[in-house]
Amino acid sequence: MEHVLSPATLTELRRPRPYPAVSVLTPTHRREPDKAQDPVRLRNVVAEAKKQLESDPSVTRERRIDVVEQLEQALAEVDLSHSEDGLAIFAAPGEHQVWSLARTVPERVVLSDTFLTRNLVAAQAAESPFWVLTVSADRMALWSGGGGHVVEAKTAGFPLTRSLEPQDVEREERVGEVPSTFRDEETRRFLRDADTMLAAVLRSAPRPVYISGEPAALSLLDEVGTAAKDAVHVPHGGLGHAGAEAVWQAVRPLVMAEDRRSVDSLTRELETARGRREFAAGVDEVWQNATAGRVRLLAVEENYRVTVRDGGDHLVPADGDDLDARVDIVDEIVEQCLDTGAQVRFVPDGTLADAEGIAGVLRY
Repeated sequence: MEHVLSPATLTELRRPRPYPAVSVLTPTHRREPDKAQDPVRLRNVVAEAKKQLESDPSVTRERRIDVVEQLEQALAEVDLSHSEDGLAIFAAPGEHQVWSLARTVPERVVLSDTFLTRNLVAAQAAESPFWVLTVSADRMALWSGGGGHVVEAKTAGFPLTRSLEPQDVEREERVGEVPSTFRDEETRRFLRDADTMLAAVLRSAPRPVYISGEPAALSLLDEVGTAAKDAVHVPHGGLGHAGAEAVWQAVRPLVMAEDRRSVDSLTRELETARGRREFAAGVDEVWQNATAGRVRLLAVEENYRVTVRDGGDHLVPADGDDLDARVDIVDEIVEQCLDTGAQVRFVPDGTLADAEGIAGVLRY
């Protein structure tokens, strides 16, 4: 299952496909007892997708067989034992993808000529993603973090490894030249290569960076490179070959402290915007400004959800059973704001109580 949504990946997901491009979304659960219903619910929503394919007269028999086969393959790849809060399956002629999301989604089947990406985009933004680079003398690994966990990102040449066997054992034994682990030229080159690779990652997917390693390693990386200079240092060695949980526990205190500072800073910025009348609050007002491209910074409470329908010039509350209900309007707003260059920040529940859970700082 996929976890890391890079700008390049999102662009690829959004490109037009031969009809039908099928998007299947369903909420999932991390713990019992709700987790027990997930397999049945998943099978039912996939069955609904097949039913819609069968009843759509514009889908040829050949394409229907192809897409149904892609759905079956995707279903076989789902691992609900490690599920998060939502699941997205995308299937089109000749291809399929499965995405695990750390944000709940409405149960939905959509047949179109593009995949439905807004829930994916909102889930990624809600995770407040960051990178972790673990540094050791023989292995440099990159981790994608967010939503209370990290996943190793095997991309852009990572993990970078090398052997620590000396190149000239006889000479070192003869003259006693055994360089310090983080002082010899080979190690400098090794760290410089990792810094170059990290720079490439940040160009395509800019995020905050945390770098973990021995103090000598962190100092040398700062000396030989440039990409790591703005990173938060985590003086914790022994993580070059560590698993995800060990890496997360090492960076967790710093990530949480940075999150708290970030929320305080955001609260001050919202208050300043309110005083300048560059402020929008509530789902309808924020939606109006988002569609006009006026939102510079969007703030949303982590579990804020609302169902609305179009009421002419405004959004009005609606029941989920209404035929024209928009059950994921918050995710629509998030995607719209990101597409128009806005920053999107998710904050703890209750932070935006006086703004009804969602607020924006306006460009003008």
